[in-house]
Amino acid sequence: MKQLKVLIFTALALLVLSQCKEEDSTVEPPVTPPPPNENWPTENLRVVRSGLSFPWEILWGKDDHIWMTERGGRITKLDPKTGTTVFSTQINEVVSRGEGGMLGMVHHPDFLTNGFIYVVYNYERSGTYTEKVVRFRFANNALTDQTTIIDNIPAANIHNGSRLWITADNKMLITTGDAANTSLPQNNTSLAGKLLRINLDGTIPSDNPFPGSPVWSIGHRNPQGLVVANGKVYISDHGPSIEDEVNIIDRGRNYGWPNVNGPCDGSENTFCTANNVVAPIWSSGASTVATAGMDYYNNNRISRWQNSLLMTTLKDATLYQLKLNSAGTAVESVTEFFRGNWGRLR
Repeated sequence: MKQLKVLIFTALALLVLSQCKEEDSTVEPPVTPPPPNENWPTENLRVVRSGLSFPWEILWGKDDHIWMTERGGRITKLDPKTGTTVFSTQINEVVSRGEGGMLGMVHHPDFLTNGFIYVVYNYERSGTYTEKVVRFRFANNALTDQTTIIDNIPAANIHNGSRLWITADNKMLITTGDAANTSLPQNNTSLAGKLLRINLDGTIPSDNPFPGSPVWSIGHRNPQGLVVANGKVYISDHGPSIEDEVNIIDRGRNYGWPNVNGPCDGSENTFCTANNVVAPIWSSGASTVATAGMDYYNNNRISRWQNSLLMTTLKDATLYQLKLNSAGTAVESVTEFFRGNWGRLR
């Protein structure tokens, strides 16, 4: 087990994962932290919690506490002021295998009254490694009333996606990876390599693009960042050895994988034209940075971060600020923070 740290600085919480081998990256030797720089002086940083085991999701709960998952199956609630554990439990059904295990989590918009927490994790379903979204009720410092919301999502040791988001109209968005099978993202009948959209009870919205299906968009490889802002859905997706990317997701759109990496070029143009593939708003180009979590910042507390996507990377061990244009449709500038200070970031 590798040591991990949770850091909070001003208004952003970052989970730092050091030197853990994961897909789309190599294990790099430890690095010497660079001195403070003008982008962010280290005196503004505070270690909240260390000694964690492969934390995957971290969110600021509606109860003003840090909620997090660890890939082995643990869900924990932390006091952000002290770093102490307020609540922690192990979900025994979770099977952690490679990159799989306990992954994304989100609170219901009415969490403070109904206590609903949604998590996505991998488990054994009749001997097949599978992914599902489950709802729990948090009450009296315990999780009860386990309810499966959507099941039978293909899973594998790699490429499980698994970020969750609840929109303002109470629809749940779920990113799924290709589950190490490149034939699935272009298959509309498979739930792998997709962005899914469902009602909070697991039923299918009537305005989904494929009638009776939770599929909202296709052609994704391993999207691990998801945020809704400016009336748009943004996801960050891992590329194979080039072209990690950030996309704006449209209803029923094809995002190309495995036929297209990043912007359409060369021989990819034929597929892009035939399938109406839209170019990403950002790409890592000729290498990969291993994009992980992503959020949107628009507070004047850190004025230079206003109207920006904030994205952490694993292989590149950097926090990226992607400054958006006023319409939120393009990246105007990119600023890097903390490169190599702590290792892989979530």
